[in-house]
Amino acid sequence: MSTRIDLYSTYSNFTEQVQKSIREETFGRDIGQNSWLTADEYDRFISWLKLLPGDHALEVASGSGQPARYLARQANCHVTGIDANESGVKTATESLPTGRERVTFKVADANARLPFDDNTFDALLCIDAMNHFPDRANVFREWRRVLRPGGRAVFTDPVLITGPVTNDELALRSLVGLFLFVPPGVNEQLIANAGLKTGPTGRRQ
Repeated sequence: MSTRIDLYSTYSNFTEQVQKSIREETFGRDIGQNSWLTADEYDRFISWLKLLPGDHALEVASGSGQPARYLARQANCHVTGIDANESGVKTATESLPTGRERVTFKVADANARLPFDDNTFDALLCIDAMNHFPDRANVFREWRRVLRPGGRAVFTDPVLITGPVTNDELALRSLVGLFLFVPPGVNEQLIANAGLKTGPTGRRQ
């Protein structure tokens, strides 16, 4: 039987050189990702957000904070990153150069009401973390609430069930924290129920 990995210890050694070398070997370019994401994919997602200089983006489940910093540099915007993992937020905050980047991080549970006013953000990004949100309907409603009219959201769901899987395969895919597996169509229905709409290229608006 597989042993679940402690989610709160994930980032304790994240900035060590051996971890950076592993990410470079795995992804080609290290932007501090802790998922299946490549830098080229992240660049494509950033382009879908259509951010303008000075816009404010929210990254949900910001992890190590490095992708949020990358987003701020690429789009010349302000980024707020939230994560329920206190260790991740601590690592992200400690990695920020003083006064050089418009990025902030805070501990927040994406399954609960977000600690922001209505219409706060121009865009939202959530990469490979939807599987950790059991109350997904509420998550989408909160995204709708904090996004300004016309704001865009991009998310990836890395564990859609599209065919037969064994219990061992499910166990291997869900070693870190809580996982929610859904079939195709569930996310789309919940998006519509939350008052959001799907863009023509898979963009969430």
